Parts: sequence; structure tokens; C-alpha cells
Amino acid sequence: MTTPTRPVLRPGTEILGFSDVGVTYPNATPALEGVDLRVGAGEFVSVLGPSGCGKSTLLGLASGLATHTDGYMQTGTDRVGYVFQDATLLPWRTVAQNVEMLAELDGIGKSERRQRAQEAIDLVGLSGFEQSLPRELSGGMKMRVSLARSMTLEPELFLFDEPFGALDEITRQRLGDELLELFAAKRFAGLFITHSVAEAVYLSTRVVVMSGRPGRIVHTIDVPFDVPRHPEVRYSADYINLVGEVSQALEEAH
Repeated sequence: MTTPTRPVLRPGTEILGFSDVGVTYPNATPALEGVDLRVGAGEFVSVLGPSGCGKSTLLGLASGLATHTDGYMQTGTDRVGYVFQDATLLPWRTVAQNVEMLAELDGIGKSERRQRAQEAIDLVGLSGFEQSLPRELSGGMKMRVSLARSMTLEPELFLFDEPFGALDEITRQRLGDELLELFAAKRFAGLFITHSVAEAVYLSTRVVVMSGRPGRIVHTIDVPFDVPRHPEVRYSADYINLVGEVSQALEEAH
């Protein structure tokens, strides 16, 4: 039996909210302090900051893998996708089997999860590689499998922990273009951790910059470019100026 199509949230519906959130580790080390952040449906928010400022901790809170010690936070959905820097594929499973895995663990029936997996594989451009094993794939293709795997759960909130950080620049840009196409089509809420200012500006509707530890949000910069976004925007004066503005904000945050 086919699972009914879930309703699409209206743009702006709050999906993720942090209010004065702080995290202090058991050894009394503060990781985050006074974090205020809202992410709505149809928003793609990238987070930049110095190493060790708590970016991954913020993502852990959003996913439920970490717990805050101060303040208040809420997630307006239980449909959460998570894409790590490592594709974390099972080497003995084919592309199709890896993509189906989360839907399988979620108890979705075989026919439905196969349909969802094929749709996701088609969306990320891996049609024809369904029976390939991970060892036969490039790094970029492995990340496409990881992305497709999360898409089978039809997430309303997508969390990205530097998913393209280990890839070469050309592959990274190509995957960024493809991720933007998916975002334009699905309009999920996205929270994206990266060390690349250019990547953050290109992908996002908004960029936030965090201070050094304990991490606080010290700058918020709206990105004015429309989505869908043509790759040539990377060469425009407005884009280059915005990259410079964000870079300066990041320098001040250290």
C-alpha cells in the first residue's frame, strides 16, 4: 500500500527554534551560550564560525543527538534528514539497498520504500547505478547516495554537517548546484555547517556567523539571490561583495 503524500508546509512555518540556548559539557566547558536562531520552511541557513565554536554541537541539538543545558529549543517536525561529511555507506549493500536503508529501519513497506528510493536516486542523478557497490563509486557519487538515503524519509528539516568538505572543488561546486536544485524542488528547511564562505553564500537564503567558544551568533546576513539560483551568480559583483562581507564578519568573530 502506498503511503499518503504528506502535506507541504507553507514557507516561513517555523521548523527549528533556539531561544537563549546554551550547552555546558559535564567537565564545565561551555560550548554554546545565548544562541537565538529560527529556521523556517523554505529557508536554507548556513552556519560559519571558528573551529571549536560549537557548530556541530548546534547541529547535534537540532537532530536530538545532543541536549542543551540552558534556554529553550523546539523542532516543529519529526521528519529530519541528516547528511554527514562521511557518506557512511554499508560496503556490502548496493546503491539501491543503501538508499532504502533508513526507510527500511523506519518500518516503511518494501514496495513503498523501493519507490521512494528510486525517486531519490533519480533526483540525485544516480540512475543506472542502482546495483553498484560503494567501492565502485567516486566520492561525489557516495555523497549523492547519502543525500538520497535521507530523502526517502521526506524530511521537512535537513541537517548537513560539512557534507562536501572532503571533496575537490569542482565536485563540491557541482554537488552544491544539485543540492540547490533539490532545495528549490522540495523547499525543506536546511541547516548547513561549513567552513567555506563562498559555499555558504552560494547555497543559502541566510548566513549566520558564530563567535569563538562559547559559540554565540554574532552576525546574521541575508542572501538576496533568488532560488532557483543560476551557477553564474558565483561570478557576479553582488555575490563577490557578499562573500567579502561574510568573510569580514567571520574575521571579526575570531
